[in-house]
Amino acid sequence: METGPGPRNLQWRKSSYSGSTGGECVEVAATCPTGAVPVRDSKNPSGPVVTVGAGAWQAFVDGLRQPTRRA
Repeated sequence: METGPGPRNLQWRKSSYSGSTGGECVEVAATCPTGAVPVRDSKNPSGPVVTVGAGAWQAFVDGLRQPTRRA
């Protein structure tokens, strides 16, 4: 994982579940080099960007889609 200033030439998107209030959202770059997924805070678009590997991002998204289990 790397952090750095926000890339200026990327198109960013956020989940349709985020709503229109801004809230607690992250955005991902819609077009990025293969193997890298830039992620940023939607409330601070000029702030730092975290870049994670595509496999790690996919595992994260898959984990969000899993139904929660109750003990």
